[in-house]
Amino acid sequence: MGEERRKRKEDWLNSPLILVTGATGYIASRLIPRLLDSGYRVRCLAREPLRLNGRSWSRHVEVVQGDVTAPSSLRAALEGVQTAYYLIHNMSYGPGYTALELDSARAFASAADGTGLEHIIYLGGLADSEQHIAPHMRSRIETGRVLREGSVPVTEFRAGVIIGSGSISFEMIRFMTELCPIVPGPAWMKNKAQPIAIQNVIDYLLAALTNPDGRGGVFEIGGPDVVTYGDLMLGYARIRGLKRRMLLLPGIPLWFMALGVHWMTPVPYPIAYALIDGLSADSVVKHPEALTTFPEVKLINFDSAIEDALARTHPAHIERVWADGKQKPKSIKHEGCFIEHCETVSYAEREKVFQRIVGLAEKQGWSLEVNEANQQMIAHVQNQSAGRKWIEWRVGQVGSLPYISQTVFFCPRGLPGFLYWFLYYPFHLINFRGLIKSIAGQSAIR
Repeated sequence: MGEERRKRKEDWLNSPLILVTGATGYIASRLIPRLLDSGYRVRCLAREPLRLNGRSWSRHVEVVQGDVTAPSSLRAALEGVQTAYYLIHNMSYGPGYTALELDSARAFASAADGTGLEHIIYLGGLADSEQHIAPHMRSRIETGRVLREGSVPVTEFRAGVIIGSGSISFEMIRFMTELCPIVPGPAWMKNKAQPIAIQNVIDYLLAALTNPDGRGGVFEIGGPDVVTYGDLMLGYARIRGLKRRMLLLPGIPLWFMALGVHWMTPVPYPIAYALIDGLSADSVVKHPEALTTFPEVKLINFDSAIEDALARTHPAHIERVWADGKQKPKSIKHEGCFIEHCETVSYAEREKVFQRIVGLAEKQGWSLEVNEANQQMIAHVQNQSAGRKWIEWRVGQVGSLPYISQTVFFCPRGLPGFLYWFLYYPFHLINFRGLIKSIAGQSAIR
């Protein structure tokens, strides 16, 4: 056994070092575990490394603090790297983000020159560059062009709507369709899209590492189905068992639609504005060379991609983006759930805390899942017409202080789920905060 461990360690040390930029983003969160499973060493570039602490893979990667908008931080990040994934967008910056994106790409390409970097893999946007397209889509295409101006070969993939739990485009579809029995939208909803499953996006990104035929090419990627943007929402509703209709309303101001998406979904206003503007043109594969260049990628159809995304709506799969090292209560919408997170100091022993939680679950009739490795318990509170609710508890330590964290997940089902959550929100908040204090207090005196 000792010899086997030594051999595995040697193999790992000799494996290529891969840099993933945009490490706190969605694509990186799905790519990094696959890279690790494939035996690669991974270095992550992040502006705020603490935001990676809650990720299950964080202890298996090297994290470098840096920013592509600050070129001085890039040289250290690129040292010894064989291939770099460029997974960065700047839409959240609002007005002026397009210029910032090009400046960032130019800085990265310049920093990569002379470092020994062999390959850059970039994920951009799927659009016809010969047509009138939104600034967001134009910026994605121009970013790829700027990266290719450097000396390092660039493989560029262009994807449109990505179907996967946590994907910005999918979360827009999910929350809007769940909430609205009659889904309003612009006339642009008749335009066509070619959605692709997140699994296939990652398949392509991984295939580019080892497939020499794709080195330096530009590839449009999409799933096997071409549908309208409206059909994306109606298809989600069908699989979810919801009755929904589309209502096309020409002339809705873009800012108004973006504001509605911001209020009702996890998508911030600047990103919603850019993405909705992108609906003004088709987003379909016109050049399908990826199918022959990367035959190892087996495409997943739209229905299967939706079903897989829905199956991941469980605390065991949801990325802990709220775990940023700041011990403050959090209230977010994420991966199909309303999430409330809080922590409290507890001087009780871990076993006593868990005993208290077990007793509470038995009293309330909750089913309980226990994960000893993560010092975690998850109670399935209810499964009703309004939605599903879980409460997760973890026992950990911050410095010398032991603490209990409590995270409530509520996955609404349709409009009744949203009404249930918002109408009773003050009571939810009081109950949730009181529950963790009760567990901590009762555990300490037993």
